[in-house]
Amino acid sequence: MSEFNAISVGRRVLTAEADALSQLAAELGESFAQAVEALFDAKGRVVLTGIGKSGHVARKIAATLASTGSVAMFVHATEASHGDLGMIGADDVILALSKTGETRELADVIAYAVRFGIPLIAITAVADSALGRAADIVLQIPDAPEAADELNAPTTSTTLQMALGDALAVALLERRGFKPQDFRVFHPGGKLGAMLRTVGDLMHGTGELPLVGAATPMNEALLVMTEKRWGIVGVTGPDGALAGAITDGDLRRHIDGLMGKTAGEVMTEGPKKTVPPGMLASEALALMSDPPPAVTVLFVIDAGKPVGILHIHDLLRAGVM
Repeated sequence: MSEFNAISVGRRVLTAEADALSQLAAELGESFAQAVEALFDAKGRVVLTGIGKSGHVARKIAATLASTGSVAMFVHATEASHGDLGMIGADDVILALSKTGETRELADVIAYAVRFGIPLIAITAVADSALGRAADIVLQIPDAPEAADELNAPTTSTTLQMALGDALAVALLERRGFKPQDFRVFHPGGKLGAMLRTVGDLMHGTGELPLVGAATPMNEALLVMTEKRWGIVGVTGPDGALAGAITDGDLRRHIDGLMGKTAGEVMTEGPKKTVPPGMLASEALALMSDPPPAVTVLFVIDAGKPVGILHIHDLLRAGVM
């Protein structure tokens, strides 16, 4: 008996599945474009169904579609035969998964789709199967060997199904013009939700803004800077636009005769880094971190005027990292 080598087995499995995925990509054709359009045109929901491992993959595809703007759900094929067919409406599109296309539990779903004229998309390795023949659109996956070929356990085939589901979801979101801001609606919590929050969600508003006019004496400007506790004070022009900012560095550069100067004389014009309220928090963090110079606070500007202030601690507290 040859010596077992886990790394060798792992590489064999990954190579087999990667080869199958490459074949799937090379063979992807017009039926894929048709499936994307059918899903895009659906007035109702995208209903995923399958049995066994294909059912698990179908659940995952439904979740991915739902998170990217499609109204999608999973219906277990066996439960469908016992009443859940009523969950599928005439305006829906059914996406059914079965490697062989001969899964008997799908028979009632197939018959229901045909009877009521509900569009049926099949993901199967056998186009000339019961599922494939009944489907309006067939997305055929390569009939590649399973990674555990002797056992024929679903491995490569489910990887292909899942990857094809991802391809459908991404193509569909791009077809819709789905943006990160839209994605955030479906991901309000956790790390992803934090990264998709906007500057406007996290900023401190006008009541906390450290602002003075350009003609303000420095002793008064320092009082505002100390009171607001941001380590910075913004300097506005006659029109209320942000003309510049004063930081600790500016104070050190003008230490000689500081109290005899105005805010406009001490400020650094700009400032170079400001953000709009609609910018993603993750983008604001990247701007803060990108030298020169790296900063810890940003003025939020809308229509040329300061409307808020954002500190790096606000981003850290929200989980944006």
